[in-house]
Amino acid sequence: MNTTVITEPAPDIAVIIPHYNDVERLERCLTALMQNDIAGAEVLVIDNNSPDPPDRLHDLFPKVRFLNELEKGAGPARNRGVAASRAPFLAFIDADCVPGHDWLATARRVAKRADLIGGRVDVFDETPPPRSGAQAFEKVFAFNFKRYIEVQGISGAGNLVTSRAVFDDVGPFRTVVSEDTDWTRRAVAKGYRLEYADDLVASHPSRADWPALRSKWRRLMQESFALALTTHPAPMARIRWGLKALAMPASALVHLPKILASPKLDSFGERLRGALTLVHLRTLRMVWMLRQALGRAI
Repeated sequence: MNTTVITEPAPDIAVIIPHYNDVERLERCLTALMQNDIAGAEVLVIDNNSPDPPDRLHDLFPKVRFLNELEKGAGPARNRGVAASRAPFLAFIDADCVPGHDWLATARRVAKRADLIGGRVDVFDETPPPRSGAQAFEKVFAFNFKRYIEVQGISGAGNLVTSRAVFDDVGPFRTVVSEDTDWTRRAVAKGYRLEYADDLVASHPSRADWPALRSKWRRLMQESFALALTTHPAPMARIRWGLKALAMPASALVHLPKILASPKLDSFGERLRGALTLVHLRTLRMVWMLRQALGRAI
């Protein structure tokens, strides 16, 4: 008797989603992703040893592989996802992002266009209007991937497509430093081409209030300073960081017209609250950065 073995075709793209203690947003992310055509894709959620793990989502999303990574950080979680997947192309999205209805189809289409492709990240509010100062600030300034990619030559990993061959050559995401900035910078330094794709769209919620925005930027300053120390010798890195700190108040004045005239905001009150948040945050960043340059904690 002949026995026919049916094997599934190899996946062409792996969607890798790091997660930490944010089950409701992860469910929203996966719900939106399942509205895409996921045939031929492998979807992996890597939980970063959350106190509240996403166990209840396992039955809701049977096509998703749920893994666990004990080492803290989105970088190690992404690395685990890459190692556990087998597709030739990799699409990274964060658990608190919402992929567009054609996000996966677009990822497949642009995957061969460049070595690394960063997409557009739109900002939306999770609370009813009017916007707080933090929400107004994020609506205008957060997640400007086009500028990150085309001006700064870096990209976030919250909406990023690359190939396994590039990832294997560049190496894994590193911890402590700003891991996505570090990884894309290393890739570009190796000669890989980074492009922006405006039609690769995901959305991210704004920080609802000042404590959430402050916490975000404190983490970013810690990661960015750690990365700066790897780029230049320590004395020079600290001097450069201190000079950058002193430029923070001037940068707030430069950017005030952008937020006060932004068509993204709905009222003068939102613009004013956003402007005050801009000045407050840039002043606080100056203080933090000067402390870091002097070897003090923030």
